[in-house]
Amino acid sequence: MSCLGGGFDVDHKRLRISEIENQEAQESFWLDQKNAQNILKEKALLQSSVDKVSMAQRHLEDLTALIDLVELEPTQENLKEVAAEVSSLEKQIRAMELAQMLAGPNDSADAFVCINAGAGGTEAQDWAQMLMRMYVRYSEDQGFKVSLIDQLQGEEAGIKSCTFLVQGSYAFGLLGAENGVHRLVRISPFDANKRRHTSFASVFVYPDIEKDIEIEVLDKDLKIDTFRAGGAGGQHVNKTDSAVRLTHIPSGIVVSSQNERSQHQNRAMAMKILKARLFEREMERRNQEKKVVEDSKMDIAWGSQIRSYVLAPYRLCKDHRTEFEVGDVLSVLDGKLQPFIENYLLNKGVK
Repeated sequence: MSCLGGGFDVDHKRLRISEIENQEAQESFWLDQKNAQNILKEKALLQSSVDKVSMAQRHLEDLTALIDLVELEPTQENLKEVAAEVSSLEKQIRAMELAQMLAGPNDSADAFVCINAGAGGTEAQDWAQMLMRMYVRYSEDQGFKVSLIDQLQGEEAGIKSCTFLVQGSYAFGLLGAENGVHRLVRISPFDANKRRHTSFASVFVYPDIEKDIEIEVLDKDLKIDTFRAGGAGGQHVNKTDSAVRLTHIPSGIVVSSQNERSQHQNRAMAMKILKARLFEREMERRNQEKKVVEDSKMDIAWGSQIRSYVLAPYRLCKDHRTEFEVGDVLSVLDGKLQPFIENYLLNKGVK
């Protein structure tokens, strides 16, 4: 039991929780509300981790007692019960192993997800929209809140690009595993001759770190454009230039927001995304030896994909980084991504 707890550094976490509780008792702790909220968030995450280890330890104790009883009466029914309990404990430990992989400085942050269609016109744009649906479904299954920020529709179908915010515990740590190029192989619904097509789209995920660090963006470094937000028609079409596009001149980064109610709110959201991307660029500069988000950018084309989704002539979804694969591609496209994300994070931790 001590081995189980020690492997997850419980004593260190309990000590940190105790330190935070001592800080909370001091009146000065609440003078800086922003700092206090960040520390309380850290405490909640630590407490959740400690609670999971404690639960697994109790489960192990119960299982040990059950095994002792079964040794006295090894019936088929008792053996099945032991097997079920072992399987349940293994799942708990795997979940804790995954949590250990989400120990990066921004893994607990919310996430901005940006999807861009590759070359190929309607085919690639339809694929980009399928990916957007997949990530929205996955996020909702995880209990995360999803907010669309910006979307550029395709001419005939699909989307050219989109950006949405995913809010929830470890949203960035989980979705960050999806950075890269995604490849789809299928019989095209847009081809009258029913030929097989290959489409590509890129996914980039950035942490929402605006509330945690200070990134200075000077007005003189910004080009600000306003435009009329698009929509489905009728009341959904904005009749004023409320959408905002920010161009950060020194870095060349361009971001936009059009789904907020006012130009002021769209500008604030665009600034939030810009700061997140500038933060990632600064982290890349400071950590040249590490492969970070921008380092993983490749051409949205052959040979650069992290995962392939094949719907014809057979069905297979394969992650090329871990070799993990499943045959039920449709369930993956419906948001069942957790096995791929877990395998990537656990393999990443071993390497």
